Amino acid sequence: MNQDKEKLVQWIEDHEEDLVAFLKKLVQTPSDNPAGDCLSIAKVLEKQLSELGFENVSLLEVDEDSVKANGMISMANVHAPTVFGEGTNVVLNAHGDVVPPGLGWSVDPYGGEIVDGKMYGRGVAVSKSDIAAYTYAVLALKQLDYPLSGRVDLAFTFDEETGGEIGPKWLIDRGYIKPDQAIVAGFTYSAVNAHNGCLHFEIKTTGKSAHAALPHTGIDAIEATTEIVTALYDYRKTLTEKKSSIPGIDFPTLNVGLISGGINTNVVPDECTIRVDRRLIPEEDFVTAESEFREMVHQAVATIPGIKVEIKKILHAKGFGPIPEDTPLIQSLAENWKLILKEDGELPVHGVPLYTDARHFFAAGIPTIMFGVGPKVLEEANGHRADENIRLSDLQAATKIIACTLYDLLAGT
Repeated sequence: MNQDKEKLVQWIEDHEEDLVAFLKKLVQTPSDNPAGDCLSIAKVLEKQLSELGFENVSLLEVDEDSVKANGMISMANVHAPTVFGEGTNVVLNAHGDVVPPGLGWSVDPYGGEIVDGKMYGRGVAVSKSDIAAYTYAVLALKQLDYPLSGRVDLAFTFDEETGGEIGPKWLIDRGYIKPDQAIVAGFTYSAVNAHNGCLHFEIKTTGKSAHAALPHTGIDAIEATTEIVTALYDYRKTLTEKKSSIPGIDFPTLNVGLISGGINTNVVPDECTIRVDRRLIPEEDFVTAESEFREMVHQAVATIPGIKVEIKKILHAKGFGPIPEDTPLIQSLAENWKLILKEDGELPVHGVPLYTDARHFFAAGIPTIMFGVGPKVLEEANGHRADENIRLSDLQAATKIIACTLYDLLAGT
């Protein structure tokens, strides 16, 4: 480890209490999405960054129509550039909106409580800890005397849980950020270079109501929907045959996640609606997958007289990657990962079956990797579950790794 990296590591160790306090403030600021009232946390973060000495921090409010169209109440993006000179532009992106806490917590989900070296709270792992790590990695870099070339942009967004369209994509499309490479929220013990795509569909089946004593005089929408659901579950079994070549990604999946219908117990239901999640491996063509899906649904009810079926596409999240492992970004990250964690093996690089904001950077042709704060698997951190947590040791390690990686990219080493 050269002297500059030693200084980075030492500075982060010396400011551990500040780093933890910064994260705790974010966890204590509710930002559930839904309902998606996220302007408050954006303002809190803008204030925190300004107080830390970042110049030109921008609170970029999104217009009301776009916010509502994305199913949210309020939203702004926070942008803080740090310019060191001419050279590469690295963007660090993490999201501060979180899923609602749900039941089963042993601590206050908005408390940021620390127990046995872990901080607990909704969003502490996904992905408020990444906001903290990225922020303090750049702060450490600003303390160096060594002349660096390039810039690092902190781009913190608050709509990942609703698709990222008015977060990272909005920032890229409007030119607020122009990254040459990007690091997006992830975990400490591996780097993610690919993830699945996703299609969400709403299927509405319409029949005709009738008295339950005379069911033959109606057209049962729930009965028709049952045929569709049966066909979908049969189709799901066939998806296991489509294997991905990317480590960490297995095969496409399908899930019927919501169902509603009917008027009353004694009435033949005239409407029934279901929502379906269809995950696509990176190798799949979404046009073919969607066409196949629609044809299957219509065929399932083709022999039922009088039934109408409407299929609405709710979401199309494109896949991400794979990013080649020999890119400078991944190579530098891997070297610093070994340096800081003192691991014998190599940094694991793989895909995940989720979909994330990383896809927006990939779609813009930007080399991107997912890396941040967290354990080897999401389940250990209870991500999206009760008692979500991160180890403070992982928070510090990730901050050091990111700071050293930024140093390599901006120092031209």
